[in-house]
Amino acid sequence: MTFPRFFIDRPIFAIVLSVLMMIGGIVSFFQLPLSEYPAVTPPTVQVTTAYPGANPDVIAQTVATPLEQA
Repeated sequence: MTFPRFFIDRPIFAIVLSVLMMIGGIVSFFQLPLSEYPAVTPPTVQVTTAYPGANPDVIAQTVATPLEQA
């Protein structure tokens, strides 16, 4: 007996199984957590650089600004 033949010979079983699957889907649908504005955190990147002997102004002009613009 093939798989489709099983359900062709037993139409009531096929209907009951389909109804149970629909009920399970409806119950699952109402269990889904939904929110109007979900909490989404934007991706962030942290870059650490070192420039020994340079003051903060030089680092800002030669390192930080080009990195921020890239």
